[in-house]
Amino acid sequence: MLTHLMTKAGQAVLTIFLASVVVFLGVRALPGDPAVTLAGDNPDPQVVAALRAELGLDQPLATQYVRYVEGLLHGDFGESVSSGQPVATMLGQALPVTLQLTLLTVLCGSLIGVATGVVAACRRGRWPEWAANGFSLLGLSVPNFWLAILAVSYVASVLTFLPTSGYVSPTQDPWAALTHLIVPALILSTSFAAIVMRQTRASMLEAFGTEYVLAARAKGMRETRVVLHHALRNSLVVVLTIIGLQLGALLSGAAVIEQIFGLPGIGRLAVRSVFSRDYPVVQAVVLISAVAYVLINLLVDALYTVIDPRVRVGGQP
Repeated sequence: MLTHLMTKAGQAVLTIFLASVVVFLGVRALPGDPAVTLAGDNPDPQVVAALRAELGLDQPLATQYVRYVEGLLHGDFGESVSSGQPVATMLGQALPVTLQLTLLTVLCGSLIGVATGVVAACRRGRWPEWAANGFSLLGLSVPNFWLAILAVSYVASVLTFLPTSGYVSPTQDPWAALTHLIVPALILSTSFAAIVMRQTRASMLEAFGTEYVLAARAKGMRETRVVLHHALRNSLVVVLTIIGLQLGALLSGAAVIEQIFGLPGIGRLAVRSVFSRDYPVVQAVVLISAVAYVLINLLVDALYTVIDPRVRVGGQP
C-alpha cells in the first residue's frame, strides 16, 4: 500500500507541475494586456512599456515562468495588478468562503443522495424509487443559476429570516454564518445529490446480487444490517469516487452561485480578475483548483482500502 501511495504522490506532483505550465501559458494567451488596462484610456506607449517592465511582462516566457515557480515555492503568488494587494492575502480572504460553501454542499448532497439512493434500491419498482428518480432527473436537468434566482425571490418574500446575500464568518457568529450559506449550499447540492443518488442506487442494486449479500440473507441476518453493513459499505467505493470528483468541481465551479448570493469566494474573485486581466490572481485561483483536484483524488485512492477491505494494491489478493 505504501508503494502504491508513493507512486500516486509522484504522479500528483507531476500533474501539478504540468498544470502550472498550462495555467501559466493559458492565462497569457488571453486577449488583452494588463499594462494597457492599468495605463487607462488612450495610454502613452512609454507608460505601457514602463508598466510591462515593472510587471516583468517584457521578459521571455521561460524567464517569467521560472520567476513564477520560484515565487510559488516561497508561498508568494505575486501582487494583484489591479489592486496592488498580495495575491496570497486575497486568496486567504476568499478561499475560506468557498471551502465552507463547498463542505456544506457536499454534506447536504451526500446525505440526500446516499439516503435517496438506498431507498430507491431497497424499494425498487415502488413509488419511493419513482420519486427518487424524479428528484434525480430534476436535479440534473434544472440549471443551478435558475434555481438560485428562484430561491432568492422566495427567500426574500417568504423565508425572510434567511438572508439572500452577504457573508458572515463563523468565528464572528456561527448561526449567522450558517443562515447565509445554507440556501446557496442547498442549491448547489441539487445536481450533486442527483449524481450521488444514481450511483448509490446502481451500486446497491449490483451489490444485492452478489454472493455475500445472498449468503447473509440466507443466514437470517436482519435486512437493515444486510443493507447498511454489507451492500452499502461495499457500494461506497464508487460513491466515494463520485463525491471526490464532485468536490473538486465544486471548489472551482461555484462562481455563478457566489455571484448571485454575494459570497466573496474564489469563484467570484476569479471572474473579476479575468475581466481586469489580473494575471497573478487568475493564475493562483486556477492553480489552486487544479491542486485541489489532484489532492482530492489522492485522498480518495487512500480511502479505498479503508472503506472496502477487498481492495488490494497491484492486483494482490
